[in-house]
Amino acid sequence: MNLPLLLLAFLLTSAASAMAADMKLFYDKPAKDWETEALPIGNGRLGAMIFGGVERERIQFNEDSLWIGDETDTGAYQAFGDLFIDFDNMGTTAGYRRELDIARAVHTVSYAKDGVNFRREYFASHPAGVMIFRTTADKPGALSGAVSLADAHKGTSTADAEGLTIKGNLAGYVHSLSRNRSEYGIALDYEGRTLVRHEGGTLEVKDGKLVFKDVDTLTIYLDGGTDYINQRNKKWRGEHPHAAIAARLAKAASTPYAELLAAHENDYQSLFNRLSLNLGKTPEAVLQLPTDRRLAAYRGGDQAVAKGVSYDGQTNDPTLKGAPDPELEALIFQFARYLMIACSRPGDLPANLQGLWNESNNPKWRCDYHANINVQMNYWFVDAANLGECFIPYSEWLNSVIPVRRDETKKELHVRGWATRWENGIFGGATCPWSRADGAWLSQNLWDHYAFTRDQEFLRNRAYPVFKELCEFWEDSLQEDPKGRLVAPPSKSPEHGPVVAGNSYDQQLVYDLFTNYIEASKDLGVDEGYRAKVEEMRSGLLEPKIGKWGQLQEWAEDLDDPKDQHRHFSHMIAVYPGRQISPSTTPELAEAAKVSMNARGDESTGWSRAWKICVWARLQDGNRAYKILNGMIKSSFLPNLLATHPPFQIDGNFGYAAGVCEMLLQSQTGEIQLLPALPQVWPEGKVTGLMARGNFTVDIEWKDGKVVNFRIASPEPREVKVRVNGEVKTVKSEVLK
Repeated sequence: MNLPLLLLAFLLTSAASAMAADMKLFYDKPAKDWETEALPIGNGRLGAMIFGGVERERIQFNEDSLWIGDETDTGAYQAFGDLFIDFDNMGTTAGYRRELDIARAVHTVSYAKDGVNFRREYFASHPAGVMIFRTTADKPGALSGAVSLADAHKGTSTADAEGLTIKGNLAGYVHSLSRNRSEYGIALDYEGRTLVRHEGGTLEVKDGKLVFKDVDTLTIYLDGGTDYINQRNKKWRGEHPHAAIAARLAKAASTPYAELLAAHENDYQSLFNRLSLNLGKTPEAVLQLPTDRRLAAYRGGDQAVAKGVSYDGQTNDPTLKGAPDPELEALIFQFARYLMIACSRPGDLPANLQGLWNESNNPKWRCDYHANINVQMNYWFVDAANLGECFIPYSEWLNSVIPVRRDETKKELHVRGWATRWENGIFGGATCPWSRADGAWLSQNLWDHYAFTRDQEFLRNRAYPVFKELCEFWEDSLQEDPKGRLVAPPSKSPEHGPVVAGNSYDQQLVYDLFTNYIEASKDLGVDEGYRAKVEEMRSGLLEPKIGKWGQLQEWAEDLDDPKDQHRHFSHMIAVYPGRQISPSTTPELAEAAKVSMNARGDESTGWSRAWKICVWARLQDGNRAYKILNGMIKSSFLPNLLATHPPFQIDGNFGYAAGVCEMLLQSQTGEIQLLPALPQVWPEGKVTGLMARGNFTVDIEWKDGKVVNFRIASPEPREVKVRVNGEVKTVKSEVLK
């Protein structure tokens, strides 16, 4: 091979190595704490948190349908159990490393002990439907110990020559906040099962455990499930999970390990590899740090690294001091995509407050589908980040629970359509007070999925019926104020303020709902008469108002306090995720929104900071959006890069990703805007595979803060308006390959 080719090969290898390094979370010690240190894996339905202990491995696992509750009570998401592997080999450990490679969705643990190199490789396979945990050593017969399975609900536990089983029923379990403290009407059956395979040595049942001795390789296959089905007409109960679990485990255990791993990686990467992001280069000294120390360096706490590479992001703001790490900022974005693929796949339930991962049977906020921002925030970014398939569980869950909400709405509110409450479970039961506009907010995600994909079948069968029924709800619920304007009945701005009519939260969401319905009706060519009625109602709505100190009012009356820094700022829905207010279409209202956001401040809880990033990006202030992003990483991410409210809430991870998408690309105003909120600290970079509304795939490369190259692609060539470096161009999209 000649020198130029050798140089090219070296550069390609170095680039591939650097990319692989960028996509890894790694640590030099086992995890002790579930929330802050353990690392998540998942296949959409099954999930686990990995601890990586040397003498004892703990794998805490979940299955997304293990819920208590019914049609009157939210209930709560439940922990499933723990898989423990106790190892006999004792001695001094060297070279310990646990690692989550999000480019492959594979978790590894490696270390040396008494001259033997040990390696564990774990993954949750979507194609196989099971989780696989494999332990090897470079010395034959070096593995001895015991495997045990613990049930979080004290069900029946059995062991046989092939594996361990736990099973039971959730009857009698209640959440501490339940209104109905008696036994729930829906008590699911559940079962968890492991198959254990080994090469070399022996395996035997002893005291309810599987004891392995002098084996070369130990492979554990884990599955679990319930008899839940998302069909009310079947009373939410399907087949007992035993047969399906047994079939999946048997098939996985009879498949060569290399084939299982390859199928898993191919499936995962078919989603993950659609989008790449480069926000700049991190100093090599920082890249070599374990992730927890790397996060500390970003915060300015690791002085050994921060010294000499202090970075202020081209600003004098002292809060931005720390080790420069744009690759960490990109990694956290990609970690959100990893988490979404891991906890929300077609056929499964959607991501809840903690995605899929939960170790408590009495979790905070029930680990539920919180409908006054949180579950919506979970799915803001999925289509923009080229993960449209991951949205389907959200839509299927919503459509499954609407019949329950419809019946309660008719009974208690005496109107057509349906409304929901803040807290929601998987059986349609919802606790907490009514929140009439939450339904419109839930439907907003449906519109966005259609706007990105242009999937007419989805619009016709899944989204449009929801829009129409919600319009009927508001047709029956809106009232006229003394000036003849249509206002929502008295309600709270979420978790904040007085109970009054016409608050901005309701008004903006109803405006958005009506707008989405009108456009959907036109696209489908249906219900022209009712469309005219909705257009008339929209024109009569009380519109956004500017208050006495220049703010965008949160309520119909001018009640805003300039010193109020509440974490909810629900009068910003019209800015983001809605499309009623923007700098280009409503500049005065956009300026008023800035006044309100300045008053609210930049600090808050994890998810609230994420929303602030999104709002400032929509207001096209990239430096302000970045300042909050930087502060969020410093204050709202745990050592394992999970976001905290506190406690851990996954909406912070997903909201962060939504904010990055909005900083790089916007398409809600009818044109594709490239780098609409690019901060100065990302002067050079590249993103490929972002999605714009209209089913356009977008690649952007920039230098010195300006677009130097871009590509717009779609399934068929179409003309589209693109705003590039402040200039609007009409371009023809390339054919997507």
